[in-house]
Amino acid sequence: MTPSTGRPTEKRKNKLLKLLAPAVFWLGLWQLAAMAVGQSLLLPSPLQVGARLWELAGTALLWQSALATLFRIVAGTLLGVAAGAALAVLTHVSRLADILLSPAVRVLRAAPVVSFIVLIILWAGADKVPVIICAMMAAPVVWENLRTGLASPSPELLEMAAAYRMGPLRRARYIYLPAALPYLRSGVLSSIGLAWKSGAAAEVLCTPRRALGSQIYWSKLYLEIPSLFAWTAVVVALSLAVEALVRRALERGGGK
Repeated sequence: MTPSTGRPTEKRKNKLLKLLAPAVFWLGLWQLAAMAVGQSLLLPSPLQVGARLWELAGTALLWQSALATLFRIVAGTLLGVAAGAALAVLTHVSRLADILLSPAVRVLRAAPVVSFIVLIILWAGADKVPVIICAMMAAPVVWENLRTGLASPSPELLEMAAAYRMGPLRRARYIYLPAALPYLRSGVLSSIGLAWKSGAAAEVLCTPRRALGSQIYWSKLYLEIPSLFAWTAVVVALSLAVEALVRRALERGGGK
């Protein structure tokens, strides 16, 4: 075998090892912990959770709940990204908007998400709560990252643009956009995980008719602990899958 054909094979093996080794380690640790506890009501084993997940995969309930949750959280994340980007641009170009809006956005980021969930349950329908919560949690993250990016061009570069009499549109395209894009990408990726956590929490509290969070709540209520772990695994898998797809799309778009 030539070195040129051996290198890709070795890289694939190393990549596979990096994926499998942590999974085997943590599953083994989980199994040992379950054996030490000895009660599936407190901590089911990976095999019990896997068997329950396999059972759920054959039902319409899992797929309907997964699709409904996926739609709500993706929609909320997109709204949050759009709102955060608009706020970042507005607070960058307007001193008055920065004075008035920046404290509110910081408070929104610092406040406990459960407080907003409880309030919005009173104001909106159960199906709308996760969307609104995801948007509220994603927007401050995108705002802070993009705002930092818009402020990152050096004064010398801006002075050169003024000397060459570059208009606002050309400055935005050739100076601010290249500087802000890496920060925007980072904000989008960070907001995805936060949106999934807050969206799932909102579903647990407001229990929409079809939702993964609702199934987690009912599993906890009826002490179906293997089901609780199985539904949680579905949420984690969807979150990681969405993040991986977005990351790959950003990399293909030149975000490496």
